[in-house]
Amino acid sequence: MPHVSLQNVTKVFGEDTVALDDVSIEITAGEFVVILGPSGAGKSTLLRILNGLTEPTTGTAQIGGSPVSKSGSDVGMVFQMHYLIESLSAYRNALTGALARTSNLKSVLTLNRTDDKRAALHALETVGLLSDAEQRAGTMSGGQKQRVGIARALVQNPSLLLADEPVSSLDPKAARDVMRYMRQAARERELTTIASLHQVNIAREFGDRFIGVRDGTVVFDGSRAELSMDIIDDIYYTDSESTPISRGETESFAHDSTTASDTGVTADSDNTASRNHHTSANTNAETETDADTDTPILTQEKHNYEHRYSR
Repeated sequence: MPHVSLQNVTKVFGEDTVALDDVSIEITAGEFVVILGPSGAGKSTLLRILNGLTEPTTGTAQIGGSPVSKSGSDVGMVFQMHYLIESLSAYRNALTGALARTSNLKSVLTLNRTDDKRAALHALETVGLLSDAEQRAGTMSGGQKQRVGIARALVQNPSLLLADEPVSSLDPKAARDVMRYMRQAARERELTTIASLHQVNIAREFGDRFIGVRDGTVVFDGSRAELSMDIIDDIYYTDSESTPISRGETESFAHDSTTASDTGVTADSDNTASRNHHTSANTNAETETDADTDTPILTQEKHNYEHRYSR
């Protein structure tokens, strides 16, 4: 049974604006899928349906064999914009991923369960930010902020991770770092992941399977080897109608045989500058953090985490 299933999904806005037109997709548990397509193709609408933010006009959407829940509690979301609370630390932002399991009062007082606190630290470690857990989000680089967003989604403990243009505002180096950490997290947790991207070169580097969407319809579904330049042109540039291309019908790119798994995970290109910025603002940051009792709690939890789970 596929983990994600869309069957004959059509979404119409208003009277005649068709965002998705009879889309059927099945995704196996643990797959890392990239959705490609021009602006307005229907990529974001597809993700919103899977996140329970909008319902199909016709057709069905299921996750794990059950209809998509409006609460979206089993789905983690990484947004194009970071949507972090910049006055809070990376740790406390990541910890907000546990809000569905914590009352508002306990969350404000950082009285989360010990398991949730460890989950936040583990998620930050996964995205390479454990050493920066106490840094305020407002002093971080764009790439670091997006990685905190990934950590927050991981703390939800979702069965499906969605990412809507997660690297569109980042420079190429930071974008690759974010995608490496995202894919690393997905592989470590065997987490089904669907990401929409515009950057074809980055998509090819990190995706396992690619779904091309144009004018609300699926025009390609295949592997990296099958994603030829002709297919890319068909997804993005061809104006004439085309028949959906099945997997295995295209020639491979020999020069793209090297996968992202051959490349080690690196830190953000501006990580050092951001840390220097953090150091220069350390007095103000500590004063504000101490005021909301974050530092002593985090220090103790981080110590416990590193003592028990250090590698």
